[in-house]
Amino acid sequence: MAELLQAAFSGVNLLPTAFLVFVLLYWVAVIFGLLDLEFFNIELEAKVDADGVSSVTWLNSALAFFNLGKVPLMVFLTFWALPCWVLSILANHYLNNDYQLLGLLYLIPSFIAGLFVAKLLTAPFVKLFAALEKEHESSTTVIGQVCTVLLPASATELGQAAVKTSGAPLLLHVKTTSANSIRKGDTALIIDYNAENKFYLIEPYETI
Repeated sequence: MAELLQAAFSGVNLLPTAFLVFVLLYWVAVIFGLLDLEFFNIELEAKVDADGVSSVTWLNSALAFFNLGKVPLMVFLTFWALPCWVLSILANHYLNNDYQLLGLLYLIPSFIAGLFVAKLLTAPFVKLFAALEKEHESSTTVIGQVCTVLLPASATELGQAAVKTSGAPLLLHVKTTSANSIRKGDTALIIDYNAENKFYLIEPYETI
């Protein structure tokens, strides 16, 4: 274990180790409710050509190839960081004698190979998140219901709230209708849905 830690924080492996540590810290923050799963996220934007046909740019096509935009960004980065780190550790352990320049050169194939490994590992999650997104977009019946705020929300900052259902609670992205923020644990009333930006508008609600 000591040898692995020494290798992980050596100069030749420092970048992939920092990448992995960043991902781990993010998931710790999610577990403790400090961040939302989609705190960092990307969306693929379509462009309409002269014939009225919707298409995506080459960059968006490349991102879609690796399932970015189909699964949350941090889920993809998690499955990318780990193989990058493993490949870098192994390459420098067996093929390098702590030579800094050679270690930096090994980062290129490690990161590229990690992309394809991440594509394979995230493939099973594409349909799962697509189904969750479809269910979320069709959940207009929650308008008028009372929710419990899980992450603080304001008119400018996106928060998270939960609505009780017969099964698991329905988690929603929310903003408030006024400049006043709503704290974690407060109850709120869902009054509208912003389809363009995919969040619900809520306002404070006090139970009698």
